[in-house]
Amino acid sequence: MAKFKLKTDLKPQGDQARAIKELTEGLLRGEKYQTLLGVTGSGKTFTMANVIANYGRPTLVISHNKTLAAQLYGEFKSFFPENAVEYFISYFDYYQPEAYIPVTDTYIEKDSSINEEIDRLRLKATSALLEREDVIVVASVSCIYGLGSPEDYKDLLLFLERGQRIDRDQILKRLVDIHYTRNDYDFHRGTFRVRGDVIEIFPAYHDEQAVRVELWGDEVESIYTVDPLTGEIIADLPRLAVYPAKHYVTTRPKLEQAVESIRKELEERLAELRSQGKLLEAQRLEMRTNYDIEMLLELGYCSGIENYSRHLTGRKPGQRPFTLIDYFPEDYLMIIDESHATIPQIQGMYHGDRSRKETLVEYGFRLPSALDNRPLNFEEFESLISKVIFVSATPADYELEKCGGVVVEQIIRPTGLMDPEIEVRPIKGQIDDLIAEIRERVAKKQRVLVTTLTKRMAEDLTDYLSDAGIRVRYLHSEIDAIDRVQILRDLRLAEFDVLVGINLLREGLDLPEVSLVAVLDADKEGFLRSERSLMQIAGRAARNVDGKVILYADRVTDSMRRVIEETNRRRKIQHEYNVKHGITPQTIYKSVDDVLGTTRVADAKLAKWEKKSTVKLPREGMAREEILEFLEREMKNAAANLEFERAAELRDEIRRLKEETK
Repeated sequence: MAKFKLKTDLKPQGDQARAIKELTEGLLRGEKYQTLLGVTGSGKTFTMANVIANYGRPTLVISHNKTLAAQLYGEFKSFFPENAVEYFISYFDYYQPEAYIPVTDTYIEKDSSINEEIDRLRLKATSALLEREDVIVVASVSCIYGLGSPEDYKDLLLFLERGQRIDRDQILKRLVDIHYTRNDYDFHRGTFRVRGDVIEIFPAYHDEQAVRVELWGDEVESIYTVDPLTGEIIADLPRLAVYPAKHYVTTRPKLEQAVESIRKELEERLAELRSQGKLLEAQRLEMRTNYDIEMLLELGYCSGIENYSRHLTGRKPGQRPFTLIDYFPEDYLMIIDESHATIPQIQGMYHGDRSRKETLVEYGFRLPSALDNRPLNFEEFESLISKVIFVSATPADYELEKCGGVVVEQIIRPTGLMDPEIEVRPIKGQIDDLIAEIRERVAKKQRVLVTTLTKRMAEDLTDYLSDAGIRVRYLHSEIDAIDRVQILRDLRLAEFDVLVGINLLREGLDLPEVSLVAVLDADKEGFLRSERSLMQIAGRAARNVDGKVILYADRVTDSMRRVIEETNRRRKIQHEYNVKHGITPQTIYKSVDDVLGTTRVADAKLAKWEKKSTVKLPREGMAREEILEFLEREMKNAAANLEFERAAELRDEIRRLKEETK
């Protein structure tokens, strides 16, 4: 069995060693459900990495948003550089699902923009699971959505080895069957090219290496990995497995069988609609489905192929879809990060999807089998759990119930930092009081987070603070993920001092420069001011030695009281530990990972690169991914304009930057 090799200079500190020991023993004992209650800044990711290494089985880590998933992906890659750490999130940069609004007779066609890099990472994750055991996949909740059958995906791989007897045309046919396209001029991911007895394949799940297969007659003479740009040989391979370029793949006999099944369902549905007098719906459905059938027979693929997934995989009506979880072995480990937020998200996915598709089916836009292209419902998700560890600073009732109320606590921080002190102040005069606190923190070169209840109040407060001479910005739900990362980076780099928001200032904003969190209208009990929300908000100040939380309220609600009591309990344990071991608390300083886990803000290497680079960037402070995207665009433009020297210079800059930031 392949072993995970944890590479780090860190050693378990505080109560990390105890947490690692208890969780590992629970897994080996056969415990299905366990909960790690880890306070913010206690090193939960390091604990999880140790547990994964000890247990030694493929692991699925689920996070409730892409930004946190990217952060975890970057951290696990640094802990396990010799193992397969993969990333699986929704590959849509933009997604407008197909929908129909009967009241206004409005049909909204599916519109999406696929991120090619994320698509590659998804394919890389599934291929790794089929060929290795030392795999960690960090995923968003998109992992519960339908995916092609793992059996079909595995059966259709093209396997070649040195000395194998196989006809060249047979190899080419197999490549086309698994959705690779021939392109002898523009060699890119998911294509192949042929030059006599030499076949070059650019696997859909690789970005920097292609493979070259050299034949002698009908014998595979040699297999190499090569640089797709220069053709330079990188390594000699004894064998090669090429996985399909798409997840929805099937053999020709199964495809033809699926088409017959689709035709039969169409016939039954048309008879049903016509008997109800729905002639328009019947005509609409007949035209659309017959067009899709033609595409499937000619190309093996069609737009919206996922809506026919039940037929393609041979499932029965109502039977659950295949998902990423089906690619894992039976004894895999699941870790659900920020479980108090992730579990409710998983629970809600099924019903929203079902409601939209029922309308499409009723009005003749889709066959009833489209309802089986869906995410898992929660009961199905639970049935696929082998062993799971819930990780949260505030476990919800579900996790506590599953674990019988027994949790593994990780309260001591390796740096000795204590939970921030919580102070309650009256609402009257809260803004003037807040401004005084802000000025005090700014003088110390520290940052402040302020949370409000409504968008209007956040906007008004931002304007008021700005008029008072305070450098302030506003973070809201309409700002996309990459711009959020830019705002957070600017906060860390002291481009401004105060960040105002609503409920976005909770999980995942681990900013050590923040020493004060102010909560306005803390006594307005509700979701944004519940016990768990307040505890998460307070945790944002837990990475600074001067961390403090101010709750502006005229009364102490039950949620506030429980948060204050729990914080005082933790502070007592942390203080006693620090005194016993002679620890002086220190502020944590930790890089913020960009969306794909590759950009680290305020990175000295980026600054060093920018100084010696001959390429002029459009603006300062660009993140690593932004720089690489800019350089690649410039390189392609230069090549298109026949400026080959310029293109070569840009290519060298791209390589140098990738090497320096690895």
